[in-house]
Amino acid sequence: MADGSPFLARLRAGEPTLLLGLRSSRTPDAARVAKATGHHGVLIDLEHSTMSLDTAGLLASTAADLGLTPFVRIPEREYGTIGRLLDTGVHGIVAPRVETVADAELISRACRFPPRGQRSQLAMVPQYGMRPTPARELNPALDDLTIVQILLETPDGVRNADAIAALDGVDMLAIGANDLTAELGVPGQYGHPELRAAIAAVGEACRRHGKLLMVGGISDRAVLDSLPALGVSPVHLTGFDTELLYSAAHSRAATFLT
Repeated sequence: MADGSPFLARLRAGEPTLLLGLRSSRTPDAARVAKATGHHGVLIDLEHSTMSLDTAGLLASTAADLGLTPFVRIPEREYGTIGRLLDTGVHGIVAPRVETVADAELISRACRFPPRGQRSQLAMVPQYGMRPTPARELNPALDDLTIVQILLETPDGVRNADAIAALDGVDMLAIGANDLTAELGVPGQYGHPELRAAIAAVGEACRRHGKLLMVGGISDRAVLDSLPALGVSPVHLTGFDTELLYSAAHSRAATFLT
């Protein structure tokens, strides 16, 4: 587990923790905005954007230099991107649409050095100022910092949550409420009993194995306020840059049209 992560330490202490989603942004200014507005991390989305690994790495390393925790949501099942992103200074990997223990284990092992995983060896990373560092020091330090988040978005993923949460290399589970409600046949119904039952089941699995749970895709404050009772950690994705830009532009335009 990523016992050296300040981000996870905040969550274990029950402190509200904010992530800003980056999907359309392409310059380090986005990380600076996240810092200036009180966020604690950024979630760079490669699943739903055409952003390059190079740009994602630049955003992540800037965020880390500012004291934020940079996560990247990788494209579905693109395990080969994991090591390259971690080498650029990414602290957390979010793996979408995981349904089996085998898939979760493959992801966690791609994030860890031997013997816990199969991450390829290197000697120079942004976290150490690109200073060559011996593997005996670098490997355990990076393993201790790297956060592995498994995103459950299907009924099969929820059914396998207990076994996935039991994996040593997994730090967090997350539920993608948009995709899961669609899979359950109740798209967008975030208060539906089936979604709440799924969240409660995954929350219990996380509690049993000492892992953290996040729920994403819900903006309704009343629903969000009810989730801690189901075992959900106080981490919130405040929004993605695309929707925030739309909201601000819509509001600003209205001041000229009324």
